[in-house]
Amino acid sequence: MIGYIKGNVLFADGGVVLLENNGIGYEVICSASVYQKLLAEKKGEVYTYLAVREDGVSLYGFISREEKNMFLKLISVSGVGPKMGITVLSNMNLSDLAVKIATSDVKGLSTIKGLGKKTAERIILELREKITADENGELTLKSAPVQETFEEDNQDAIIALMSLGFTKQECVKAVKQAKESGASTIEQLISYAIKHIK
Repeated sequence: MIGYIKGNVLFADGGVVLLENNGIGYEVICSASVYQKLLAEKKGEVYTYLAVREDGVSLYGFISREEKNMFLKLISVSGVGPKMGITVLSNMNLSDLAVKIATSDVKGLSTIKGLGKKTAERIILELREKITADENGELTLKSAPVQETFEEDNQDAIIALMSLGFTKQECVKAVKQAKESGASTIEQLISYAIKHIK
């Protein structure tokens, strides 16, 4: 499995980059964020996912592990393949996508070209369920290790951050710090947390 490549851009067109590493050129289908970065700098690094199908093998590239985690969660949803996963990530930044999933914003998610209402509903339903299931219901207030009472926005922010692959502890801590720094809306909480969680 190829999970990471760092190298020079030999060619780029239509979201596909030919990345050279030690004399080997890897053709990588990129999300918009990493594509723009590689195009501008002519070199760089990508976190990758190798998709093996009956009709061929494709390599997908992402700007960060969080973006790759979200892609893996998206393609685990019934009816969402790698091409749709990369389309979703290319049309919406991570924090906005996480907010829309956490707040069940079907209409907002459906604005992505090619993503219908039913698929958007499935993404929200399955990813929210998986995040809760992954944590064995720990998102409920009773079993949360932190004593503070979290408002609904805080809970939604925690769910959204967990959908990016962060642990519940990291998310709770980051959201608490975001609140202390003056963040109030879910968008502000998530944006602050993503910048400071590492």
